[in-house]
Amino acid sequence: MAKVKYSGVRESKPGRINDFGSTGEQIAEKFKKGCLKRADRSFAQGLQCQQINSMAALMSLEDSVFISHSPQGCVGCSVMAVDMYRVGQIHRGAKQVKNARLFVTNIDQKSVVFGGESKLRETVKLAIDRYHPKLAFVYASCASGIIGDDIDAILNDMQSDYPETILVPIHCEGFKSKVCASGFDAAFLAINKYILKHQKVEKEKGLLNLFAPTTVSYADQKEMERMLQALGAKVNYIPFYSSLEKIKKIPAAEASTSICKVFADEFMQTLWEDYQIPFSHTVMPIGIRNTDQWYRGIAKVLGKEAEVEEIIKKEHARIEPLVAKLKERLQGKRVFVCGGTGRSFAAAALIDDFGMKLVGLETPTYDEDAQIDIEYLNEIHKDYVVDIANMQPFEQVNLLNKIKPDAFIGVPVWAAKLGIPTTHVLDGKRPTMGYDGLLYLGNKIADQLENPGFNKKIAKHVKLPYRESWYQEDAFKYITSNE
Repeated sequence: MAKVKYSGVRESKPGRINDFGSTGEQIAEKFKKGCLKRADRSFAQGLQCQQINSMAALMSLEDSVFISHSPQGCVGCSVMAVDMYRVGQIHRGAKQVKNARLFVTNIDQKSVVFGGESKLRETVKLAIDRYHPKLAFVYASCASGIIGDDIDAILNDMQSDYPETILVPIHCEGFKSKVCASGFDAAFLAINKYILKHQKVEKEKGLLNLFAPTTVSYADQKEMERMLQALGAKVNYIPFYSSLEKIKKIPAAEASTSICKVFADEFMQTLWEDYQIPFSHTVMPIGIRNTDQWYRGIAKVLGKEAEVEEIIKKEHARIEPLVAKLKERLQGKRVFVCGGTGRSFAAAALIDDFGMKLVGLETPTYDEDAQIDIEYLNEIHKDYVVDIANMQPFEQVNLLNKIKPDAFIGVPVWAAKLGIPTTHVLDGKRPTMGYDGLLYLGNKIADQLENPGFNKKIAKHVKLPYRESWYQEDAFKYITSNE
């Protein structure tokens, strides 16, 4: 029987949950028994779409243009990726900072009735004639998917007119998946089909693919490269701030790893199936335990297990006295963590390095990898709340108002308006990963706790858009179980 290829929709694999609210102990028990079923919400406030993840994953590629075949509103949240792209250029020493070359076809009511093919053709022509790129990525949207515009056929027809530009359609229609990480998979599947094309290439000794999302800072990139180069690896850092030439080198690598397992885990499996590239699938390297585990994982694939133990020993000797000082500042503080599936669990493990207490955890998806992390957390922390939610700020503010943590680690907008000291771990501008990132992040958390005045002033002058009665309700009342 032929092997079924991965579709790019993460719900196509069993055991991935996107709506649930409970405690760490209860969610682990239900998942282990196989009775944690997919649920839904009778009310939802905002939802991260897989299209924006497909766009953000590639938006810093050199010599590229990006075309969203959508209404204008679909590119609204690309502002975060554009901001990180601009800041990243400055950190990398760029003298002239550029914006991403992003176009939108502006599908409107007329397009819905008569189709949006002409708008797509005009926009592709405009983008290529203006910038003469090596790559042109065209993103499908809910609207273009519902209309039925065949972007593959349109781009295939136009390819002969632009032989110097590779036209790449990406099927990231938002309605295809509630698991927003499916957007990463859609982008990588398109790269494999239209750029790599399953072609076998000669292996380059020592070359290692390092996959990284947009929310990884330049300081984190340098830290990861430092650690991998200590193992003798030559790093192909992709796709962030990458190029067509570096993308084409992917099949030449001897091994692959990812800074965020949620970002490229499915693609690394595809690379193993199509190009026999072994990979390490472990954790995000935030905190001592996770950094050690991430480091050992890739060292095992590279056959450098003895060498990595010597390096880890030296790193621990360097950082443990500094971590001990941070622990004196943070011991016993109660913290709520919010972030992507890989980052939130990694940050939750990190706080144990500092003697902090986990009281709440919010993450968009729960799966087998999350179960491993939650079982580890349950050994250390008791009675903490878990909210499996793709966005849904109304649930977050309800929980924060009830729990009243000392600190919040994650995307800080809503917590800051409640006056809680916050530390951002998703802005892609500051170190958070590896041994050096651990020290920076610990000092950042401690500084916020010792100087909370800014957030407290915000809370006095900003009113959140929720009635007082909502804070008395069960935060999970709108989650409808399918059990």
